[in-house]
Amino acid sequence: MRSLVSHLRPAAARCTPGRAVVVAMLFGPLVGALLAFGAVAAEEANAVTIDNFTFTPPELTVAVGTTVKWVNHDDIPHNVINKDKVFRSKALDTDDSYSFTFASAGTFDYFCGLHPHMQGKIIVK
Repeated sequence: MRSLVSHLRPAAARCTPGRAVVVAMLFGPLVGALLAFGAVAAEEANAVTIDNFTFTPPELTVAVGTTVKWVNHDDIPHNVINKDKVFRSKALDTDDSYSFTFASAGTFDYFCGLHPHMQGKIIVK
């Protein structure tokens, strides 16, 4: 990235206002897409996907203070219930999500109350 910026800097110095608009139009969407991809990648690091009657990943390790987001991509409702009743979601329809912030360390086993064979675990350190 640094070499690209240093390569473009001399060209930008010669840039007229009209050329600046063209450059912004060409590179603006690319920069926006890269920033959006980074935000999605960061969000997915603490996300659990619900699909095909499974939680993926089935086990997730996070730091204290982390918010984990469950997203239902299945075509039927699911929910997320902690076995120790620390957290519980409502029924999540397709593409609905539920988030919970883990304020203390521990192991948090959870399951889908509608389909109890679906199980997962959050380990908070």
